Amino acid sequence: MELALASAIGVLTAIGVYLLLRARSFDVILGMTFLSYATNLLIFSAGRLVSGKAPVLKDGVASDLAHYTDPLPQALVLTAIVIAFAMTAVSIVLAMRSRSDNHSDHVDAHEPDAGHGGGA
Repeated sequence: MELALASAIGVLTAIGVYLLLRARSFDVILGMTFLSYATNLLIFSAGRLVSGKAPVLKDGVASDLAHYTDPLPQALVLTAIVIAFAMTAVSIVLAMRSRSDNHSDHVDAHEPDAGHGGGA
């Protein structure tokens, strides 16, 4: 299970970095999304990979780590999902505004200079 999770994190990170290096706004936003998925899986895996164990203390069960899973990574991932959603929404709005202003979806798009092309 650890190998599958580590492979998934590596593949998501590679896809995210590849897309971030592209010159289109949508690719950059998608790359940030894949990197946030990889980060969420990395944080989630930090809390040990266990199944069938409760994150909250129960009566009649010893209160040591052998009987419970760590709830902190779950809370951190939930918070990171909300933050990533907000970041993606803001990035999409900025990309849409940049496209309408520059008539291009290149990340480094700029207006052509009016003074460089003709004699006056």
